[in-house]
Amino acid sequence: MKINDLIDLAFKAKENAYAPYSNFKVGAVLIVKDGRKFIGCNVENASYGLSMCAERVALFKAVSEKCRDFESLILVSDSEEFCFPCGACRQALWEFGCDLEIIVVNKKKEIKKAKIRDLLPEAFSSHKEGNPVFGSKSC
Repeated sequence: MKINDLIDLAFKAKENAYAPYSNFKVGAVLIVKDGRKFIGCNVENASYGLSMCAERVALFKAVSEKCRDFESLILVSDSEEFCFPCGACRQALWEFGCDLEIIVVNKKKEIKKAKIRDLLPEAFSSHKEGNPVFGSKSC
């Protein structure tokens, strides 16, 4: 799939968002290195702490299907600004690799790209070189 098709898929996912409190809908597409794609949208709750961001919905769907090797995440909203992942999502995504490319798209379909390592410097991680418990994958 081409990047524009993936962006369109993320905008379609955004339409499924349940956001009655913020009215801020977000859509995500998480691309696995083998080509599979998992979509997500934000799901709010009256108890705000129980709400879930679009990128974690896509991530958890992928992980539940035994996917762990991700290439990129596309994140869209209806904002004129760029909507980057929140801190909780950055940490959740970091768990599966520090080289994940994050592509954010605003409502004008302008694009910004960053690596998760740049969005979450000094992340809490088991991916530190020489970690005797979790291995030696270095980020």
